[in-house]
Amino acid sequence: MKQVVIIIVGFLVAYGLNAQVRVQGSVKDNRGRILAGANITLKGTYDGTTSDSTGKFSFKSFERGSFVLVANNIGYKIVEMPVILAKDSVEVNFVLKEEISELKAVVITAGSYEASDKKKGTVLKPLDIATTAGANADISATIQTLPGAQRVGEQEGLFIRGGSAEEAKIIIDGTVVNNFFYSSVPGISQRGRFSPFLFSGTVFSTGGYSAIYGQALSSVLSLESIDIPERSEVQVGFSPIFLSAGFQEVAKNKKSSFGFSYNWVNLSLYQKLVPQAPDFFKAPDFHTVDANYRFKTKKNGMFKMYAYYNAGDLAVRNPSLDSIGLKNAFQLSNKNFFTNISFRQFLGNGWKLNTAVSVSYNKDRIVNEVQNQQNQKIPVVNIPVINFSQFNLTTRQWMVQARAVVDKRFGAINTLRFGTEVWNNQDTSLYSNLAGSFGSTISDFYTAAFAESDLYITINLAFRPGFRLEHSSLLNKWNIAPRAALSYKVGAQSQVSADYGIFYQTPERRYLTNNAEFDFLRADHYILTYQHISNSYTFRTQVFYKNYISLLKTDATGTSAINTNGEGFAQGLELFWRDKKTFKNFDYWITYSYLDTKRNYNNYPIAAMPTFAANHSGSVVLKKFWVKNMFGVNWSWNWSTGRPYYNPNKSSNEFLTDRTIAYSSNNFSLNWLPKLGKANTVVVVGINNVFNETQIFGYNYSNRLKDNSGQFINSAVIPPAPRNFFLGVFLSWGVDRTQQNINGNL
Repeated sequence: MKQVVIIIVGFLVAYGLNAQVRVQGSVKDNRGRILAGANITLKGTYDGTTSDSTGKFSFKSFERGSFVLVANNIGYKIVEMPVILAKDSVEVNFVLKEEISELKAVVITAGSYEASDKKKGTVLKPLDIATTAGANADISATIQTLPGAQRVGEQEGLFIRGGSAEEAKIIIDGTVVNNFFYSSVPGISQRGRFSPFLFSGTVFSTGGYSAIYGQALSSVLSLESIDIPERSEVQVGFSPIFLSAGFQEVAKNKKSSFGFSYNWVNLSLYQKLVPQAPDFFKAPDFHTVDANYRFKTKKNGMFKMYAYYNAGDLAVRNPSLDSIGLKNAFQLSNKNFFTNISFRQFLGNGWKLNTAVSVSYNKDRIVNEVQNQQNQKIPVVNIPVINFSQFNLTTRQWMVQARAVVDKRFGAINTLRFGTEVWNNQDTSLYSNLAGSFGSTISDFYTAAFAESDLYITINLAFRPGFRLEHSSLLNKWNIAPRAALSYKVGAQSQVSADYGIFYQTPERRYLTNNAEFDFLRADHYILTYQHISNSYTFRTQVFYKNYISLLKTDATGTSAINTNGEGFAQGLELFWRDKKTFKNFDYWITYSYLDTKRNYNNYPIAAMPTFAANHSGSVVLKKFWVKNMFGVNWSWNWSTGRPYYNPNKSSNEFLTDRTIAYSSNNFSLNWLPKLGKANTVVVVGINNVFNETQIFGYNYSNRLKDNSGQFINSAVIPPAPRNFFLGVFLSWGVDRTQQNINGNL
C-alpha cells in the first residue's frame, strides 16, 4: 500500500511540475536603464515576483489561458501586457516610462523668478522684502537687488534690462495696478504704495513672461495676495514718521475673514532731525486706508476683495538754474484709489476658473512756480524760459480692467490655459500757463485673448507654447504675439531653459495728442537660463538679447509723438547666488548684471545708452539672526557703474556720452523681537548709505546761464539727504510671529 501511495504522489508532483508555466523577462526604463525591484504580477491572481539587480524576473504559475501581466515601479507609469499561458514558458520585456509629477518634473520658468510658498523656485518672500537693509520694506527696492533690475535713484519705477519704467507692469491678483508708485517728484524717487505683507507670493519676470500677461515690453511683477490669515489679529505701528493701526478678524471655521487698516505718514519731524538738500516747505503728508474681505467657497474656491485709498501732498523748492537768486517751487496734491475683486474656483474634471475685476483712479494736481528770495511768486518777466516754467497741471487717470482665465489639467500635470481680458482707460489733463489753458482727453479700449499650454514631453523636458491676440481702439490696430519656453532638467535640482517671445505695448497715451497714425511698440526677447534651486541654495545665470523693433519717437520738446519708428537693443549676462545653509542662521545673496544697450527713441537724435542704464551693477545682501537673543542684523551693498546723462554743451554726435560717477550704497538694519506683555513686538532700526558715499544720479542744466568758459551751468542730482534713518516699533496681538521671523532668517 505504501508503495502505491508513493507512486501516486510522485505522479501528481511530476504532473504539477509539468503543469506550471514559467513567466520571465526583464524591466527597463525608456532610456534603457535597468529597473531593479519592479513589481511583476499576473492580474487577477496571487502569482508574481520582483525584478532582481539585473532587471530580470522569473516566476511559475498554474494558470492557463489569456491573462494580463502588470509591471509597476514607484515613479513610473504602470504597464500592462497581454499574455497567453500555455505549455511553454512566456517571455515579456517591459519598458517603463517615468511618471511625471510636480515634485519631480522640470519647472517651466519662462524667464521668471518664482517667489511663492506654492512654487519650487522661491527667491523672495514677504519677510525677505521687509528685512532687506536699505529697502525699507519697499517691494520695488528689494526687487532692485535682483539681477536685471537697475537702481535709479532719481525716478520711481522698475527699470529692467535696458527698459524704461513704462515697460514694466505690476499686477495684483491678475490685474494691473495703474499707479503702483507714489506720484513723481522731480529728482526724487518714490516708493511703492503697498505693504509686502499683503502678499503671499511674487513672480518677478525679467523677460520672456507668460502669454497670459501683456502690455509690457520688458517685465512683469505679479503679486498674489494672501488668502485667509492664520487667525485674528490687532496691529499697531509707530515711529517718528508714521502711525498705523489695523485688525484682521478670522471666522472660527477659518472660512472667511475681513480687515481694515489706517496709516498716517508725516515727515515734518524727520526732516527737522535730518536736514534735506531741497527745501520741503510742506513736508510729505499722506493718509492711507485699506480694507479686505475674503471667503472660501464650498468647493475650495476663493473670493477676495481688496480696496485701497490714499491722499497726500507735499511741496519742495530748489534754486533756479535759469536766474540767480530765484527758486523753483513744486507743489503736488495726490489722490489715489485701487480696488480689486478676484475669484478662483475648481470646476471639477481638471477645470479651474480665475476671474478678476479692478478699478484704478489717480488724480494729481501740480503747481510749479518761480519764486523770489521771500518765497513769493514772481510776476511776468522778459525771460520766456522763466515765464513758461510757471504752470498748473491737473491730471486724472481711470482704468477699469476685467479678465478671466480657464485652466484645464490633463494627463499627469499637463495644463492648457486660455482666457480674455479688457482694459478701459481714460486720461484727462488740463494744463495752464502764460499762453493759456490746454485740455485733452485720451481714451483707449484694449482687448486681448490668449492661450498657452504646459506640455511635459518627459519628466525632464517641458514645453510651453503660447500666444496673445490684442487690439487697441486708440491705435485701431491688431497684433498677435507668439511666446515659447522650453525647459530641460539636467540634474535632480538643476535645469536649463530657453525662452522666446514677441511683446507689444500701446505707446504712452500722454504723448498721443495728435491724430497721427501710430503702431504698437514691440520688443522681441531671446533668453537662455541655467538654474540650480534647492531649499538651501539657489544659483541662476541668464544670457539675453532684446531687440526693440518699434519704439516711440517724439518732437524735439519731447511732448508730442511723431511716429513709432524708434529702435534699439539690449543684451547681457546676469548671475544670482543665494545661500541659506553654509552658516547657521545666516542668509545671503549675491547678484551681478552686465548690460549693453542702446536705443533711438523719444527725442534722441541718435542711438545711445539711455540715462537709466548702467553697464555693470550688483548687490550683496546679508542677514544674520541670533535665536537665543531674538535679535537680527542685516546688511546690503548696492553698486553700479556710472550712468549716462544729457550735457547740452556737447554736440548731437556726443549725445549721452558723459557718465556719472559710480554708484555705491552700504545699508544697515537691525531687528529685535522682545515680548512686551501680551504683545508680539518687532523693533526695526535702519541706516541707508552708512558710509556717506557720494551719490550722483545725473545733472540738471540751465537753459540760458553760462559760466566763464561759455558752458551752461549745472547742478548735480543727488539724494535729498546723504543718509536716511528709520526707527519703527510694530506691535501685534493675536498671532505670535516669533517663529515666523526666525524661520525667515531676519
